[in-house]
Amino acid sequence: MSAIETTPTETPGLPTKPASKWSLGEGIFQIGSQLMLMIWAVLVILPFVWMVATSFKADLQILTDPFGLPDAFRWENFERAWTTARIGRYVVNTLMVMAMSLTGTLLVSALAAYALTRFTFRLSRFIFLLFTAGLMFPVFLGLVPLYFLMQDLHLLNTYHGLALVYIAYSLPFTIFFLSGFFISLPGEIAEASIVDGAGPYRTFFQVMLPMAKPGLIAMGIFNFLGQWNQFLLPLVLMHSESRYMLSQGLNFMAIQQGYSNDYSGLFAAMTITMVPTLIVYILFQRRLESGLTAGALKG
Repeated sequence: MSAIETTPTETPGLPTKPASKWSLGEGIFQIGSQLMLMIWAVLVILPFVWMVATSFKADLQILTDPFGLPDAFRWENFERAWTTARIGRYVVNTLMVMAMSLTGTLLVSALAAYALTRFTFRLSRFIFLLFTAGLMFPVFLGLVPLYFLMQDLHLLNTYHGLALVYIAYSLPFTIFFLSGFFISLPGEIAEASIVDGAGPYRTFFQVMLPMAKPGLIAMGIFNFLGQWNQFLLPLVLMHSESRYMLSQGLNFMAIQQGYSNDYSGLFAAMTITMVPTLIVYILFQRRLESGLTAGALKG
């Protein structure tokens, strides 16, 4: 009995692609993308490493050997930046404002996103589109009327006033993002809790809100990074030097260096400013990426 030879069949009407050409093009794309990512990583990491290394140098070494390693770790630079340059005070001011703004942003956005996606009423679609339209509104376009509004409300140069402005500018994207989570959550769970006797507030806070935890964490980190580095709004709304935010204080210190020449203190202050955001991103990187990806898929 002879062996039966079989030949691969081709689907009629469908062109075949050479496997070698396809794998070659895919390999070139992967190599090119990896190369670009490596170049980008070097461009981002090297200046940060140079800044941290310079923060430990003496002023004379910064001027004579700017790209060399520090001959000793001078922690007094950080102490001087924290106390003499009042960076510590600016950090406390920033944390106070962000504690209010992040809490308010997540709470209001979660309530609004839940109401707009789970309840149908006449203006629900219009209100959602109105919030979405806020994504296209640039910050600098409303600075002048915002200044006079805050002045009339006696909220100028106040921590809670700046926190309210942060919340207002953070709401559009946060509501748009959290809506994707609440749309995807199974409505049967909310209905079951209502049948069990839970009211609408208890259903939201004890049942639905914990299920949207990945989105809340992602938006908390996203808003933290944005508000920590915010400079334009504090510059317009906070005038007292004792109430400066961290970005304002760092800019004020940089201007003073033209007279005091405390370059080591300036680099130490910049390191203090950037390290917290780096630590937050490293600790919550997986949660941020998973939350953003889940929100994109669910939306």
